[in-house]
Amino acid sequence: MDLAELGALLTPEGLRLLDATGGIRTTAEAAAAVSRLRAAGHSPDLVSAVVGQARLRVKAEAKFGPFAERMLFTRAGLEQATRLSVAARHAARFRAAGCARVADLGCGIGGDALGLAALGIEVDAVDTDEVTAAIAAYNLAPFGSQVRVHHGTAEAFDTSAVDAVWLDPARRTAGHSETSRLAAHEWSPPLEWVFALAGRMPAGVKLGPAFDRDALPADAEAQWISVDGSTIELVVWTGALARPGVHRAAMVVRGEATHELTAAADAADEPVRDLGAFVHEPDGAVIRARLIGEVARELDAGMLAPGMAYLTGDAAVTSPFVSSFRVREQLPSDVKGLAKALRERGVGTLEIKKRGVDVDPAALRTKLKLKGEASATLLITRIDSKRLTLLADRVG
Repeated sequence: MDLAELGALLTPEGLRLLDATGGIRTTAEAAAAVSRLRAAGHSPDLVSAVVGQARLRVKAEAKFGPFAERMLFTRAGLEQATRLSVAARHAARFRAAGCARVADLGCGIGGDALGLAALGIEVDAVDTDEVTAAIAAYNLAPFGSQVRVHHGTAEAFDTSAVDAVWLDPARRTAGHSETSRLAAHEWSPPLEWVFALAGRMPAGVKLGPAFDRDALPADAEAQWISVDGSTIELVVWTGALARPGVHRAAMVVRGEATHELTAAADAADEPVRDLGAFVHEPDGAVIRARLIGEVARELDAGMLAPGMAYLTGDAAVTSPFVSSFRVREQLPSDVKGLAKALRERGVGTLEIKKRGVDVDPAALRTKLKLKGEASATLLITRIDSKRLTLLADRVG
């Protein structure tokens, strides 16, 4: 979306037309809407903006639920926005720390600011992009004077009047649709400036989950977060927002339930042991936080192989921090032998999970030519240089 399209949309006529258009879910629906709106005499800019927003509102439902119906987006802004359920959890930490006013530096379309404002916190939302700042202002307008949106740089904002800051440095090139990743030294604001500010006042810094651990501030809390099996972000908490004695945390959100594992430091792995009755796959947030050992001890399990994030044991227990599988048997690892074994067992529905091996699950499934009524999970990994293929049933 450019300024011309945004200007056409942010009018009473444009907003009424958007609400009347409703959600657009397919390319065919989009083409039909364009034809209908152009035939009705609406300008190209307005039609483009309305149809684009109608499609983005549908995509935004996964992150913003019913709130998406009244919000505006850019494609890039939606992709980079924090899920509202996660933003609410971040906001709760600010409130618990007694922060009454927070600066959201790099607010994007306003997802994190929404979470903060919803808990009664005053917010100064700042973004360098004019279109994005205007969209954030629209999305945050229901909160009135409680939220102030500023078009400008994070570095230029005066933080002396706020209690804490939330920083989401731009890790991709500028733009509203197609963007590409930037190297850490190219981020805006620069990472060095971000961590310097976080060292002077309470801060939460949103980063990608694969961020270089060696670059983390030594005295901060690093919290990796996953939602429904996908590790989505790393947040670095400093000052009063960091919990005493906690330097590593893994938050696992599954549906409406939230579970968290915390530790003072990386956890030592449990020793390798022989294959047991169960195999456990730690959640991605647990792996990133290097807390696999903590989960292993909880499950009375050990490592299946050195450096491989699979646990094994004989105890019939599971945990919200892992996916658990009961091992049926070991099968051949070559495609021909594996296909024969699965055919003999009547397995027609197969979940394929792999770790540490070069396997394309979709391609393998095609080669196996599955037939039958039974279902199972296939775990493919390696122990040293030897491939291990296990037929299993998911139990948690």
